[in-house]
Amino acid sequence: MIGAIAGDIIGSVYERRPIKHKDFPLFHPEGRFTDDSVLTIAIAKAILEKKDYQDAVLTLGRLYPNAGYGGTFIQWLFSFDPAPYHSWGNGAAMRVSPVGFAFDTIQDVLNEARKTAEITHDHPEGIKGAQAAALAVFLARTGSSRDEIRKEITDRFHYDLSRTVDQIRPAYSFDISCQGTVPEAVISFLESESYEDAVRLAVSLGGDSDTLACITGSIAHAYYGRVPDPIVQLVKTTLDERLWTVTETFCRVFHVKV
Repeated sequence: MIGAIAGDIIGSVYERRPIKHKDFPLFHPEGRFTDDSVLTIAIAKAILEKKDYQDAVLTLGRLYPNAGYGGTFIQWLFSFDPAPYHSWGNGAAMRVSPVGFAFDTIQDVLNEARKTAEITHDHPEGIKGAQAAALAVFLARTGSSRDEIRKEITDRFHYDLSRTVDQIRPAYSFDISCQGTVPEAVISFLESESYEDAVRLAVSLGGDSDTLACITGSIAHAYYGRVPDPIVQLVKTTLDERLWTVTETFCRVFHVKV
């Protein structure tokens, strides 16, 4: 989970200023947490407190109205009667990583990921993206190899994970869809040599960098077992006390190493 938040903070600088290389400063002074982190922490809070996902997202999301939400989501967030809006956007996948850390069977992970998505992103591609991201985290956490993760995600969700980052990068551009984000994020993890390398690969695609790095970072955290201490400190000093407390508590309760 911290891996997802760190990816969001690191990638936030390049969301509107995309880059096509891995040589960039991780600790940029303009790095900030965005809606990716706020909503990830909302899902974690719902799991911790055994509360409804929608209630948790509404409650925490409304406390951070300037986090960078998409236009349709922010209308939902401040609606008197919020209803799902059939979105296939990558917002369903960016917030789901706590599910992959908290639940212990594939079926539970898939069921809970669906629930987190359906409150807003009830389009089949939105649900699929959330399930794929959560399952990748679960498989990485429970000892699956890169080849096993690639095969399971490919077979179950029919994403094309045969491409390389170098093949994707030249023509890739800003893409807010699950179907145009989740496979690329998984591929960035699959090619990585470390947590940091995974995030750098995701950002280097030059797309929706905070969300790409958030999803990639969550899988890399699960696979490599921990996030480097300086990056954990980046998260701790960038989040406010409310968000950090939920994050730290979730990691302690679910034995997520940091």
